[in-house]
Amino acid sequence: MIPTCKTLATAVLGVAILTSAAVAGEWATKDEAQAMVVKAVAFVKSQGAAKAYDAFTKKNPDFIDRDLYVVVYGMDGKVLAHGANEKLVGKDLLDAQDVDGKYYVKERVDWAKSKGKFWQEYKFVNPVTKKIEPKQMYCEKLDETAVCGGVYKL
Repeated sequence: MIPTCKTLATAVLGVAILTSAAVAGEWATKDEAQAMVVKAVAFVKSQGAAKAYDAFTKKNPDFIDRDLYVVVYGMDGKVLAHGANEKLVGKDLLDAQDVDGKYYVKERVDWAKSKGKFWQEYKFVNPVTKKIEPKQMYCEKLDETAVCGGVYKL
């Protein structure tokens, strides 16, 4: 029996839907990023900054999930914790730019001061793919810090 165009189209659509569902599970969602930041803020409040920053940076499984991790900046642009790159901790990144020339850390700090909670878009290296990709970062101001977690827009 030769399949009809309708049968082939249905089969192709079915494979596309299954593939999309499988791929969607590989990457964190905006809801997961926001929930991770809320959990990280609560952890800082209950355990103290030193213990929390250490957990975030040392990739505690409670604070890293696929391409999602926690990063904390001081209001001066200094990295206090970074779940994807421990070498960035202690560095002043206020003047860091993404590939499009956007001063994303300066903007993040400014928005933390003025908005408190926000989503930000910029480009950054995805720790899973190792490629520069569009990213959306959710941040919440906590005292004199911005606690953030982001997702890549694939």
